[in-house]
Amino acid sequence: MSIQLGKLCSRIIEQHFGEVVRTVADDLFASIAKPLGHIIRSTGLTKPEVCKSLAILLKFRLATFVLNKAQTGYEYELLHDRVLMILRYPRYVHLIQTKYGHESAALMEELIRAGSQTASYIILKSYANIDAKDRNTLGMLREKFGALAQDRYIIRAPNLKSRDGELTELAYDDANLFCVPELELRDLNELHEGKGTRVPPDEGINWLVNVEQFHLDFRDAIVMGAVERMIDANAGECMKYLLELMFERTKPWEAVSNPIALVDLRQRCEKKSQNVEMLRFLDQYMTVLESNEFISKYDNKGGGQFTVNAKKIFEQLTWSCIENIIVEKYGSKAARIFRVIRMKRFIEQEEIQKEAMVPAKEAKQLTYKLMEENFLLIQTIRKPGGGSAGAPKSFFLFYVNQRQIVSMLLESCYKALYNSITRSAHDKAVNKRLIEKSQRLDSIVETMKERGESEAYINEILETLTPPEQEILKKVKLRVKSLYSAEIGIDETIFILKLNQEYQMK
Repeated sequence: MSIQLGKLCSRIIEQHFGEVVRTVADDLFASIAKPLGHIIRSTGLTKPEVCKSLAILLKFRLATFVLNKAQTGYEYELLHDRVLMILRYPRYVHLIQTKYGHESAALMEELIRAGSQTASYIILKSYANIDAKDRNTLGMLREKFGALAQDRYIIRAPNLKSRDGELTELAYDDANLFCVPELELRDLNELHEGKGTRVPPDEGINWLVNVEQFHLDFRDAIVMGAVERMIDANAGECMKYLLELMFERTKPWEAVSNPIALVDLRQRCEKKSQNVEMLRFLDQYMTVLESNEFISKYDNKGGGQFTVNAKKIFEQLTWSCIENIIVEKYGSKAARIFRVIRMKRFIEQEEIQKEAMVPAKEAKQLTYKLMEENFLLIQTIRKPGGGSAGAPKSFFLFYVNQRQIVSMLLESCYKALYNSITRSAHDKAVNKRLIEKSQRLDSIVETMKERGESEAYINEILETLTPPEQEILKKVKLRVKSLYSAEIGIDETIFILKLNQEYQMK
């Protein structure tokens, strides 16, 4: 585990759950798995504090536990990858808002806030938070919840599995992962109004956010976006239907899809698309996609069969990401040198300047700068030489190791995310009084507008925020917004790099 990742996880958990939970998470991060007694001793916290912190981490699926080898107790482990996913929660809600509307986004937001809860609780809590509602709203929320489960954006939480009377681990019920229990509107209405004392019909059946489905959508969006940028919108739409067929016929995270017949793709496009131009030139688009290595030809029968090679796609996207970073940091000539070395695999310094068409002095400076920053590696080959002393002659060959570069860039991303979150929190803390004053004024003005107060009176209230304060507030809001945008961009880079790592291990 890296130091930068540990600092980032610590900052995220402290920001969302407080200092006590952060202390326990830091202690778990430093070890593979730890029993309760060791956590209490090393953190210096009381047993109730540690137990409550572990309960929070387990509820939000940020930690897990296993029975130890001696079968005498449990050991707890922090899931650091899940901690990083907290930063993606706004993107999850936005995706649901885009696909299903405001009500579904309210359900997803409430489930994210709760961590793990029953369907009836989430529906009733969302119902209470929705402003515009009528007698059909509760039924609509129930249907929307069912749609989210059907499309696999939410999943049943795992249950405790026992063996010989001991609770050993958390296990999913594979047969009912996305099955929503029957919820009668009458029961939901009674629960909402506080009538009756009976237990909710879905008591004990908790739900979680299924991050895997969101990540599949993010993956597909990245691939389609890359196709659109490289070719055009029609090719992006063609890739969309290819990915749909891939999802139906192949396990979600396979490196290479099962063969997809061109006939099946054409039928899918004719059924779902009104894009005449894309249908007319479908064969040509498939040829272009193949030439750009987004797909590979598997067989010629049935008009041709193709596979989607996700491993190769994300390898190429990672190379593009690395080259873009080099361009931003060191300029286009450095990127050209890097590209030459990558294509040649092993190359001497004298050859680099010829192939990259960069002056010798500048090529040498940029090459050693890239090597200093760990974008390039050097391999020494010794040959027995003639000479009077018989000294061996050495050749220095430059080469590129993508795996090592990806690990280095992930460290940089973790550090940048930590700095961004820390700076944003600092700005908010320093200007807390001013931000709260602005929020109070906005609330007062909104109430005054609802009452129909005059514009002159409203402007008079707004003037209580002085011009210097307005200027400071404007700068703070702009900086916080810029930092948040940077966090989203960095997280997207992390997503691509991590996905490439996972595919390369397959």
